[in-house]
Amino acid sequence: MKTALLLFLPALLCLAACNKKSNGKPPGGEDPDWPKDSVRIVVDKGISRPWEILWGPDDFIWMTERGGRISRVNPKTGEVLPLLTLPDIVATGEGGLLGMTLHPSFAQQPFVYIVYNYGSPYREKVVRYRYENNTLASPQVLLDNIAAAGIHNGSRLLISGDKLFITTGDASAANSAQQTNLLNGKVLRLNLDGSVPADNPFAGNPVWSFGHRNPQGLVMANGILYTAEHGAGIEDEVNIIEKQRNYGWPNVEGPCNTSGENTFCAANNVREPIWSTGNGTYALSGLDYYNHDRIPQWKHSLLQVSLKNATLYQLKLSADGRSVASSKAYFGGKFGRLRDVCVSPVGRVYICTDESPGKIIEVSKPE
Repeated sequence: MKTALLLFLPALLCLAACNKKSNGKPPGGEDPDWPKDSVRIVVDKGISRPWEILWGPDDFIWMTERGGRISRVNPKTGEVLPLLTLPDIVATGEGGLLGMTLHPSFAQQPFVYIVYNYGSPYREKVVRYRYENNTLASPQVLLDNIAAAGIHNGSRLLISGDKLFITTGDASAANSAQQTNLLNGKVLRLNLDGSVPADNPFAGNPVWSFGHRNPQGLVMANGILYTAEHGAGIEDEVNIIEKQRNYGWPNVEGPCNTSGENTFCAANNVREPIWSTGNGTYALSGLDYYNHDRIPQWKHSLLQVSLKNATLYQLKLSADGRSVASSKAYFGGKFGRLRDVCVSPVGRVYICTDESPGKIIEVSKPE
């Protein structure tokens, strides 16, 4: 049987769209039969604790659920089409099946990258599957034996060019974030076959940046890599990730704004966040970039969802993208805890809830 990919090869040109992320529109414009409501529930049953949603080359939403299922979701009808349930998933506490991304040349190399928790002792691994015959097959482990815990496991995946970026949490061992010989509390960088790039900052080591607590948002926009991460009692952060930079945890939370933090930051080349939540935490999770005409007031903005605050935040970027000019909040508490966000090629925004049953909501314009 022919792979389903052959049925939608033209759409593959839009692959980066919400696979974090493209700003183009399909050649034929928008489907005239698409629902026109400004805010619409796409799915509200049959899914549990969705963690990742991304726009696929078939114009479907690809989704992971914490319990281990990977599916494609029809954004028009809400039909959920399962691809695979992982056989060795262990979903303890905040763990389970987490991030996912797709190969940028999916037509020629239909690879799906996922990260999930497994085993005893509890660990995390990155695995590459091949999409064929409407399922996922031929798993290849790219990186494993990352320490995991009931809390602080990260983990988003992103492909930029020919490199795979992976966020990891500190796995409830805060001091590991400052140890560059360990993989926890880091942004990691691999080649797409799992090998370590020769230009990584530490020879033979996947570590790209360190000093992170629990980063669960990751997006590349205009050549800048952004993360969002959970703070402890104060200061969730949005950061610009740079090679070999220290982001401070556990010695620094948010900006370097106490005497002890200032000393540590000066001595350790700490990169301060471009935005933080101040004296409290929102539990920031999925992150995407918006630059479409459909919602003009959101152009050139990061879209950030939160779990504890159950809110979508628009972070308007400066012209150079290196600072946040303003912020605005939407949907506070309306849908529950919000886990992830993605943007379609025509500028529709999708958010999913961290619930069972979970929801996927489409936003065509703000309320």
